[in-house]
Amino acid sequence: MAIDYHSLKNRDFPPVRESYEERDTMLYALTLGLGNDPLDAAALPYVYEGAVGGLKVLPTQAVVLGYPGFWAGDKDTGINALKLLHGEQRMQLHAPLPASGKVVGLNRITHLIDKGADRGAIMVTERTLKTEDGVLLATIQQVTFLKGDGGFSALMGGQPSDTPLPSLQPTPEAIAPDFSDTCIVRPEAALLYRLMGDSNPLHADPEVAAKSGFGRPILHGLATFGIAAFAVIRQCQHLVGGPLVSFDVRFSAPVFPGETLLTEIWRVPGKEGEFVLRAKVLERNQLVLTHGRATFALNPT
Repeated sequence: MAIDYHSLKNRDFPPVRESYEERDTMLYALTLGLGNDPLDAAALPYVYEGAVGGLKVLPTQAVVLGYPGFWAGDKDTGINALKLLHGEQRMQLHAPLPASGKVVGLNRITHLIDKGADRGAIMVTERTLKTEDGVLLATIQQVTFLKGDGGFSALMGGQPSDTPLPSLQPTPEAIAPDFSDTCIVRPEAALLYRLMGDSNPLHADPEVAAKSGFGRPILHGLATFGIAAFAVIRQCQHLVGGPLVSFDVRFSAPVFPGETLLTEIWRVPGKEGEFVLRAKVLERNQLVLTHGRATFALNPT
């Protein structure tokens, strides 16, 4: 079954209404490894409601709220789910997330791009996350590489193919980073992160991982996304004072649970509150996240 452009672009996603509590907020942070070091003062406010100032929320928690589930695995999509990879994640925050509350996720497919029969396709999904009374909290874009679904535009008498999103800018190659942050990814990290709503068996079942070309289950891209975002928050937020308001990355290789992730961060000259970043697995000296950019709001005081 091949991709039908019009059917997929017009796929109906009912609004996802979700309630979450402080317990869920703490669990999200714990799945990313916050709390691995019980003496880490930067992590404690995200995993302990008794911290000074009360419980904090990681901004990237927005990406797991209002999520419609692993719908790409449904047979009627025409997507070869065994050859699906998370390519990029882009997130813009419009208002702070509360530590608990009720939200509504509105999901849609905005782009389907045919790279060719031998090069796969690209799908962009967008979610707007709002409060129950309509306050916009976040706009989230996920870019997915459909390695087994290229060539769809030549089928069925010719189908459309959309224009890609503007490209993310590459991170520096030869300049030493201004900041760096290291995190050990726990061996059970992917199994924990599945509790955030992504049930793709690639992250749990060794047989499914093998069919997808991996020796063992891999970590979710959004888990790597969250780990890197916290690294930037821990290293840089105190320099500007305001909260993280946008975070964009490209995934270049998978992370395996149990590995060590090093996030390297650079200031953007002339742009206060903006940083670029990349992340690598130390054990393999493998870049796993590139083209990263983080923006913080400036403290008005």
